Amino acid sequence: MLLITQTALELGFLYALVAMALFLSYRILDIADLTTDGCFVLGAAVSVTVAAAGHPFLAIPAAMAAGACAGFVTAFLQTRLGVPSILAGIVTNTGLYTVNLMAMGWKSNSSLLGVDTIFTLLRDTGFAGEWHKLVLAAGVTILAGVLLLLFLGTRLGLSIRATGDNRDMVRASSINPTFTITVGLCVANALTALSGAMVGQYQRTVDINSGTGIVVIGLACLIIGETVLGRRTVVKGVIAVMVGSVIYRFIYAIVFYTKVVPVDCLKLLTAVIVALAIAAPTIKKWAAFQKRKLAAGRKGGV
Repeated sequence: MLLITQTALELGFLYALVAMALFLSYRILDIADLTTDGCFVLGAAVSVTVAAAGHPFLAIPAAMAAGACAGFVTAFLQTRLGVPSILAGIVTNTGLYTVNLMAMGWKSNSSLLGVDTIFTLLRDTGFAGEWHKLVLAAGVTILAGVLLLLFLGTRLGLSIRATGDNRDMVRASSINPTFTITVGLCVANALTALSGAMVGQYQRTVDINSGTGIVVIGLACLIIGETVLGRRTVVKGVIAVMVGSVIYRFIYAIVFYTKVVPVDCLKLLTAVIVALAIAAPTIKKWAAFQKRKLAAGRKGGV
């Protein structure tokens, strides 16, 4: 049971980076960026390939740079060529399939068996003992969250937040929304690629289809966290994605451990969780209206 808990925490922090990226693109910029699936695999592919060449630490910034390039393409299609945001993400995601194959040497999968990773290098130092993976995963995610908060507090970060709130007002204030959207999507996809890079070295392998459904998982983590902590402030939003990701992984672990739901149905379970979480405000309003309606009917009857 301790091993299951430890694994859930490790994966929770690693995948929290995807939820953090969606928090920036979906909540802050108000853009439905569907580049996430392909960008996650891109980060993992670059990370595994560079680590296999003997540079596990260099693999992390290299993966983030590749993810930022993917975000730039999506932003360019959206801002310069007038492609709707959803279609821009789909187009980039489709093209990334071939790019990811190229990054893996035209193979559908690649592994790091017998090769050092950032996790094994930390283990060899003896730091944190059996908890070295959790310490590294939590440390990277928390550092990324702190840096994101600091970035959103700068003038450029405030401009990005304002762009998501009211693009016309930002344009009237002599701020170029094209630039802020581009920077925001580059940062968001760099975070997604960072998650893929960490997961690739954590699992010591990458598969061309390993990113399928990552955007849904990220949304589930984001919404679960916001349901628990709320989303009134940016600080609370960043903390919420970490909490939501850990909770989501614990739900996964419980399902695996108890076998309440067949493993083949986990994707369906994730979709149901996301749909219910998104529809929660509407369901609450409907329930409150029905309650008032029932109360009014009772008074009228009396």
